[in-house]
Amino acid sequence: MPPGEIGLADLVRNGTMSPEIAATLAVAAAERRSLLVIAVPRGAGKTTLLRAALAHRPAGMPVHALQRYDDGSLGIPVRRDGGYLFLNEIADTGFLDYFWGEEIRRVFSRLDGFSLATALHAPGVDAAFEVIGGWNQVPDEQASRIDLAVYIEVGGTARAPRRRVAEVREIDGVRDRRPSGRTLHRWLTADDRFETVDAPVLIGSATPGGIASRIAEFARG
Repeated sequence: MPPGEIGLADLVRNGTMSPEIAATLAVAAAERRSLLVIAVPRGAGKTTLLRAALAHRPAGMPVHALQRYDDGSLGIPVRRDGGYLFLNEIADTGFLDYFWGEEIRRVFSRLDGFSLATALHAPGVDAAFEVIGGWNQVPDEQASRIDLAVYIEVGGTARAPRRRVAEVREIDGVRDRRPSGRTLHRWLTADDRFETVDAPVLIGSATPGGIASRIAEFARG
């Protein structure tokens, strides 16, 4: 990881996530799983979390930062090289690296041969898939390419915000814009602690020892 960048271990130390969540994200990236990070407010750390996770992708796996070009292209390589398509955000703005509508459908239609890492604003995982499939009309089959959805909640004050990964959900598929799957981890607000809820089916299946093999490296400090 380049000097100065925030890693998953840093996010464990500052209370954003648990070692178990960090291990889940690290294994997901190592297995080239497609990732979606969700939050309501700006400044929640969606991009920070995505970049921290992608630092654990396989060595040499390219990351293609998408943006809108004058010729109408979006930065998606012609050759399907197995890399990550990194879309800063799914949002209806004028920013070159924020896509909406037809551009989002183009990205999802090209995921054969790529993985996706992106973020959007929504009040939860279910609402995020409504943004993708409803507002942006991405077909269920293509939305089902997302393997892991992470929802961040922000509390505290403007001067001292408190960020917590409130839910990590493994996605089995999408039907009628509704994701099916299981919650792997969640944050218990009243106790201000993280809880592991269920074991994954997909994430970790290609890793010897699974997610458990990575927890110790994030629990050391």
